[in-house]
Amino acid sequence: MKTRIYLDHAATSPLRPEARTAMEEGFALWANPSSPHGEGRKAKAALEDARDRIKAALGWSGELIFTSGASEALAIGLQQAKVDRRIVSAVEHDAVFRAAPDAVISADDTVFGERSILAVQHVNSETGVINPVDQVAQTVRQTGAFVLSDCSQSAGKLDLPDADMLVVSAHKFGGPIGIGALLVHDFNMLEPIGGHERGYRQGTENLPGALGMAAALEAGPWATSEQDRQQFAERVAGDALSIGDQVDYIFALTHPSISAQALLIRLDAAGFAVSAGSACSSGTLKKSRVLDAFGVSDEVAARTIRVSIGWSTKPEDLQEFAKAWEALK
Repeated sequence: MKTRIYLDHAATSPLRPEARTAMEEGFALWANPSSPHGEGRKAKAALEDARDRIKAALGWSGELIFTSGASEALAIGLQQAKVDRRIVSAVEHDAVFRAAPDAVISADDTVFGERSILAVQHVNSETGVINPVDQVAQTVRQTGAFVLSDCSQSAGKLDLPDADMLVVSAHKFGGPIGIGALLVHDFNMLEPIGGHERGYRQGTENLPGALGMAAALEAGPWATSEQDRQQFAERVAGDALSIGDQVDYIFALTHPSISAQALLIRLDAAGFAVSAGSACSSGTLKKSRVLDAFGVSDEVAARTIRVSIGWSTKPEDLQEFAKAWEALK
């Protein structure tokens, strides 16, 4: 039986062996980190060590609030921010719109000001487009507003942007599912609600997850090199959506005649795991809201799939997919 090739890392990456080992160690520290007894203090020490290691790996000098993932981090950042107005870019992940249903969609004439927060993702999960968060933040901060950047698709892969709050998700870079973080420059940006994480989050901390997240960030390089990914990009360039600056690990590929749903079925049967759009919307037949916001026509969007590379992708995986893709044309 042919070995399957997984190319849907933008949805989730397999757990790194280093993260699995770290989690097993965390399961042995089963006490609640908030308990005052010796067992609790030992778990607390391990949790704080993981927090420091994650901050160091990400190059972050501010605060870090552990969450259950990116969706909760977005909810805390957008709902507990000390602001009156929430503004989001049109290409944000659906989780942003769920966290801020009353938000204003960003436009050129949007008026920022004090007690406002703008959510703008770092790397788009469907197209791989890199947004100029640093430049946006410089402009927005002059008005006194905050910037929150969803870095789910860039943390552990690119240098993080200079935003006031950043959202990261462990399972996107080989850490465990069920753990993420909200990075905050200053706790004064948020309203505390009581509970754990210095009063900014409810629920017992996920110590095994935190240890696995730290280990995944500290793990070795990817199986593919930058040159391997560049060669793949060049090979599929004729079919890749070109919207702006893009990463070399997320590709939106458009077939000249076959629908996205048919492509997924045929590629899956051939042993390739890819997707159409983000994991939260690829199970539907509706046109991607993100591709629509990027100005991609309905006809092109209906024939577009996403191929995403991660830590476990091998150079030969990319070569095999390129052959299969070319054979479909």
